[in-house]
Amino acid sequence: MLRIALPNKGRLSEEARELFTDAGLEIRAAGPRALTASLGGEFQALFVRAQDIPEFVADGAADAGVTGADLVRESGRDLDDLADLTFGRCRLAVAATEESGLTTIDQLRAGTRVATVFPRITAQFFAARNQAVEIVPVSGAAEIAPHIGIADVIVDLVSTGSTLRVNGLREIATVLESSARLIAAPGTRADVARSRALEELVAALGSVLAARGKRYVMANVPRGRLEEVKRVVPGLNGPTIIDIMNGGHYVAVHAVVSAATIYRTIADLKALGAEGILVTRIERLMS
Repeated sequence: MLRIALPNKGRLSEEARELFTDAGLEIRAAGPRALTASLGGEFQALFVRAQDIPEFVADGAADAGVTGADLVRESGRDLDDLADLTFGRCRLAVAATEESGLTTIDQLRAGTRVATVFPRITAQFFAARNQAVEIVPVSGAAEIAPHIGIADVIVDLVSTGSTLRVNGLREIATVLESSARLIAAPGTRADVARSRALEELVAALGSVLAARGKRYVMANVPRGRLEEVKRVVPGLNGPTIIDIMNGGHYVAVHAVVSAATIYRTIADLKALGAEGILVTRIERLMS
């Protein structure tokens, strides 16, 4: 049974739990404070801090883990990126105070003090740009650093940018883009049984992610409008056409479509004379 390290709290924890549950790997714990749990009887979950997960996986305490790409990069550990789980999207950005007048990173002078919770990534970023800065490691709340004289600018995680604006800061450069990743130690896949289990896990989680943002549409449409219907609901590999018993000149059309455009899809089908239109959610989608 593989051990999967999952974030124990916060946004990453909530979304990871939801994803695993949707994939049929329900988390069964002895209580809300339990440090371990069964994942659908197939895997064992270990609940630890998101920033500690790269170390747990790299050192073999867990076979795989879910954490942010930014935390994996900051750890400096050699880990396999098995899948982009798409949630927890954010960016690590350089930000300066509004009153500083700085609008681009090229305006930073040599010796600029940079406060950050990500000293490794920040040092690598500025070194690659041949900009000599002084890294000021902080444990949190980097936004306050320029206002109390600890640093001139900061490098911090940004999602919507609202926190920066509230604190009188503006982005002047993006260091990296991040999202939740499923990671494993390189040696884990050398074991045949573990490698197979990881592949099955990646497929299960991927099928849930692929289904998100998609809808399954079924409709009875006039046989004579099929060519037009194909343009309205192209599906994954074209719509499925099924003859209807005693359906006369109607046939049943089934297709997977984008949820973002479902309103327009239904309107277009009705314009083509479709009847009995049914739209359902998709739990999992395997390619």
